[in-house]
Amino acid sequence: MAVGAERDLYAPVKAFLEAQGYDVKAEVKGCDVVAVRPGEPPVIVELKRRFNLDLLLQGVDRMGLSDRVYLAVDGSSARGHWHKRPDGRAARKLCRLIGLGLLLVFADRPHRARVEVVLDPVPYRPRTNKRRAGRLLGEHARRAGDHNVGGSTRVKIVTAYRQEALRCCQLLLRDGNSSPRALKASGHAPNAAKILRHDYYGWFERIERGVYGLSETGRRALETYAHALDPAITERAPKPQQRNACPTQTA
Repeated sequence: MAVGAERDLYAPVKAFLEAQGYDVKAEVKGCDVVAVRPGEPPVIVELKRRFNLDLLLQGVDRMGLSDRVYLAVDGSSARGHWHKRPDGRAARKLCRLIGLGLLLVFADRPHRARVEVVLDPVPYRPRTNKRRAGRLLGEHARRAGDHNVGGSTRVKIVTAYRQEALRCCQLLLRDGNSSPRALKASGHAPNAAKILRHDYYGWFERIERGVYGLSETGRRALETYAHALDPAITERAPKPQQRNACPTQTA
C-alpha cells in the first residue's frame, strides 16, 4: 500500500516518538505532531508527502515554538532523481542552514512502517569556503565588462576563459597564423598556450608545430559573440602600398 495522504505518515511517526518516551498528540495549535517529554522542550513534526517550499515555511514558523522541529516526508520520494530527493545533499544542507530536522517515513507497509532520522535540528553556521570564494572573486576580476543577463538559462555564459579564447581568435584574425608565444606577447592573452593546446571550443587549428590558425568554428564564434569582443583588438588595416619615387630629371 503506497502512502496516499499526509495522515498515513502520522502513525509511524507517533510510534517512533512514543518508543523514545514521548507523549504524542496530533493537530495541536496547528502543528501536525507535538511530542512532549518531562523537562524537555517539545518536539514538533510537520508532515508532508513531498519535500517542498510549503513544508519548509511551516517548519520555519514552528521554530518560534521550539528549537526541536522536524520535517517528515514519505520515504518513497527518496527513490527518485537525486535533485528531487529530500535526503539529498542540497536538501540536507538547506535544513542544516535553517536549523530543521529531517525524517523519512516508510509507511508503504503498515506492519513494517519505520522512520529514518536523516538530520537532527542543531544550530548551524556555514563556514566560508575560502577556496571557492577566491575563485568567485578571481572570475569576477578577470571578466571584462558584463555580457551576461542574470537569471538566464540554456544560454552560453561569457566567462573569463571564453573571453580570453575570443581574444585569441581576434588576434589570429588580425595577425594571421601565430604562435602561442606571439599571442601572449600581445598582452591580450596571457594563457594563450593553454587555450590553444586544449582548444576546448574547437576554435583553433594547428597549422604546424608551434603555429596555430583560426578554424571556421572560431570565425563563427567571432560573429556569435560579437557583443563580447575586445574593442582594443582591431583587425589590422592593410599597409598602404609605397609608390616608386620618380627619378629626378636633370637639366
